[in-house]
Order: sequence, then structure tokens, then C-alpha cells
Amino acid sequence: MLATSTNVSPIAPERGAWFVQRSAVTTSAPASLPELLRTIGCEARPDPAAAGFGVNVWRARSGAVLLHEGAEAETVLVVRSGSFKCVKTSEDGYEQVLAFAGPGEVLGFEAVSRGHHTATVIALEDSTAFSLPLRELDRWRQRFPSLDHALQFALSRQLVRAGEVAEMMAAVAAETRLARFLVWLAGCMAERGQSSRRLYLRMSRRDIASLLGVAHETVSRSFTALADWGCLRVDNREVEILDEAALRACTRGTRGAGDEGARAHAGTRPRPAARAALAA
Repeated sequence: MLATSTNVSPIAPERGAWFVQRSAVTTSAPASLPELLRTIGCEARPDPAAAGFGVNVWRARSGAVLLHEGAEAETVLVVRSGSFKCVKTSEDGYEQVLAFAGPGEVLGFEAVSRGHHTATVIALEDSTAFSLPLRELDRWRQRFPSLDHALQFALSRQLVRAGEVAEMMAAVAAETRLARFLVWLAGCMAERGQSSRRLYLRMSRRDIASLLGVAHETVSRSFTALADWGCLRVDNREVEILDEAALRACTRGTRGAGDEGARAHAGTRPRPAARAALAA
């Protein structure tokens, strides 16, 4: 079976499929070490040797596959712009979304210990990523301490975010899971200097449902509930947080749409008109 952005094989694809996918990924001019460090968001002292550092930048169109689950590890990626999703495919073909990644995050580093990639990385929009070849990575980390420090910083930050994703799924109620996801996403946007109140969801409702461990229809109903409670205004993939305090109150709920306590915290009356905007 050929690997596609919606049906990814759990093993490395055959040569033909690889080049079909890679046709959507091109390499641009090398980037500098200071640019890489700025993207990660890690302050570092000037490195005299940085002038000799150059790393390739991959440009990927929306839907392009940059790393294949099961493929031999050759590169580690650092997201430069855009966004990606990491997907793992089970034996029965079900695709589980493990994470969403934005600028400054490292992709494929688990392959250092496994020797192969454990998830498929797919671009959610036109994006770019720094490509760090594994065969050079140890030498680069020794030669450029600032790079080593930056990678440690980025991986530490991602461990924290992985714990936050686990916390999302610990809630019983779907509305609570979605509220936690939106608060988490807003925090990520704020860290990148973007609006934390007006969110554009690059991922689909189905992707969100997969990450949160609920049905696609359940995510749509949860968006409706949060909008009815006055927490959000939703127009397809555009989400505006109207009442941050109310949304955070919903992250503490555990009993679902019938939880009157969550509604009391939201402090609003249901708004049936909001349902029309959520139909898409």
C-alpha cells in the first residue's frame, strides 16, 4: 500500500511511494546556527565557530510526509515554520495522532535510540524545517555547545508538553478534554508571540479527536457545548476565546455536558444560535 497523508503505512514505503511523497518536499539554501537557535527559542552566547555551520532547510507542502514510521533514521528535524502532526499506525490501519508540533520543536529524535522512526510526520500546512543529519549530530553537538544546549532545552520543553497532553486525556468528560486542549494550544501560541485568544486550527476535528481519544462527533458536540456556555466563538476552524476564565473553569470539570458546576463556572446561558457556526 502506498503511503499517503491520510493512509500511512507503518513501515518504510517502497522506493516509488517515497519519491511520490518526497516530491512535495524540497531543500532550500542552508540556514545558520543563530537562526536555528532563535527558532528553538533558546538564548545562547555568541559562538565564534558558528560561521562555519550550515544546515539544510526542508520546505514541505501541506500534506507532505517528511518522516515515515518504520523508516531508517537519517535525520532529525527542528520545525522552522508552520505545523506538523505525528501519527502512529496500528496493525489494523488505525491512525493515532500522538502530537502536534510547531516552530522550535524537535521531530524524530526518538530514532537516536531506536534506529528507526516510530511515527510518521505530516505537514498540516505549507511549512519548513531544519534538517539535522544524524550522522553529523554528535559531532555538531560537541563542536557547537550552544546547539547541544538548545536541543536539550527543546527536548525538555517537549517532555513537559507530553505530560500536558497526558493530562488532557486523564479527564472523563469530552468537554473537559477539549477545554484543556484549547487552553494548551493558546499557551503554545502565546509562547510563539501569536494571539492566544484568536486561534486558527490547522488540524482537523478528526485529528483533535484522535489526540484526545474521543470520537470525531464527540469533538463537534464539545465545541457546541463550550460555545453555548459562552466560552468560545467558533467558525469552522477559527476559534475565538471569549471568556478565558470560563474556559479554564471547564478544564476542571469531570462529569460531561450535564455538569451544572461547569456551567455555573462559565456563568453564561446556552446560546443555541452558536450551533449553526459549528456545523461545518
